[in-house]
Amino acid sequence: MGILNVTPDSFSDGGKNSTLDLALAAAERMIEDGVDIIDIGGESTRPGALAVSLEEELARVIPPIKELSASFEIPLSVDTRKADVARAALAAGAAIVNDVSGFSDEMLMLLAESGAPAVLMHSLWDPQVMQEKVQESTYHDVIADILQWTQQRITHAEELGVNKGQLILDPGIGFGKLAQHNLEIIRRGAELKAAGLPLLIGASRKNFIGEITYQAPADRLGGSLGVAAYVQTYADIVRVHDVRETIDLLSVIKAIENS
Repeated sequence: MGILNVTPDSFSDGGKNSTLDLALAAAERMIEDGVDIIDIGGESTRPGALAVSLEEELARVIPPIKELSASFEIPLSVDTRKADVARAALAAGAAIVNDVSGFSDEMLMLLAESGAPAVLMHSLWDPQVMQEKVQESTYHDVIADILQWTQQRITHAEELGVNKGQLILDPGIGFGKLAQHNLEIIRRGAELKAAGLPLLIGASRKNFIGEITYQAPADRLGGSLGVAAYVQTYADIVRVHDVRETIDLLSVIKAIENS
């Protein structure tokens, strides 16, 4: 899954795709590089980020979704917490909803109505305050706690008409977690398959990599590839900024394994 942020303030690539032409060019590069899914987001959810209005988010994400869905067969995902944005994106040609909030009831009703696949991401708080609230003691056992939360959300989703088969689990690396929590999730990520859902890992360029490598977000390719290499044994989807480099990495690992 390639990341296409059409925002001015995302933590790593904010402003790089600020016009429709720039966004389309970035998407076309990812498609040429072999991306499987493009995830389009119009609201930054970096730590401390403020929400944007419905109108602004729609203005950012709908034009590229319309253009890309008309020109390419690549599945498009919309990265949004707003059911109205998800509804408009699905109508414009998106196929997947990626909601970092764990789904409002309004979003769940939309998913039940549409049947669209959707990413259920673990996060205990809003992005604006999540890194201020998290503590070492927030999780008794971060994997067990995520699994318990996930089962509760699956049960509630099914009560509102969502089919469990629509859902993809993202453990929410960097969302209300300290570096130690993120590393433990990556190390023990295979245990999350117990939820019975496909697993998405999104760690590309995140802060915990910078804490380890002392690199700015744009210079965290090496650390991001380290995570991709580790999780490739159990992750079904890896969400990344650097599509070509990640595909090269996974291709070499596969060639070694098959040699």
